[in-house]
Amino acid sequence: MNDPVLVLNANFEPLNICTTRRAVGLMMTGKAEMLVNGRGVIRSASSVFPRPSIVRLSYMVNRPRPRVKLTKREIFRRDNFTCQYCGKRTGNLTIDHVLPRHRGGQHSWTNLVAACPACNRRKGGRTPMEAQMPLRRPPKEPTASAEYLYGHLVKTHIEWDDYINGW
Repeated sequence: MNDPVLVLNANFEPLNICTTRRAVGLMMTGKAEMLVNGRGVIRSASSVFPRPSIVRLSYMVNRPRPRVKLTKREIFRRDNFTCQYCGKRTGNLTIDHVLPRHRGGQHSWTNLVAACPACNRRKGGRTPMEAQMPLRRPPKEPTASAEYLYGHLVKTHIEWDDYINGW
């Protein structure tokens, strides 16, 4: 009952992921229709319900464009788990402020990069130009596309691929 279900807006835009229990509740109240049933059925004492993998809401939900939350994990993901100074891929990364905080640098997408501990120590409290350590890519906020938000789940839920990568 806690398996993930992809919820689509009325125009087939991916909205979020909910549990099977929530999706069945939406279907029973007429708020959603099942598009894909790749998991069989749920049996109760008196009835049998389909176990959805993808549901589509029967009404349009207007919402602002989602934004990716600024977290350490998302910065590593944006930078492909690679040091932005030397290019080394390691599991032991740190976060570096391009313009140090004590010099007015903000805690924002455009001022944070992934760095290996050696490069972070070498750069210290200087800017990349002062430390002669140019960035591999300029940091920017990732777009919150459906592929970016839910793409990692397509590996385990193949049937979601057409709906997520289509947006």
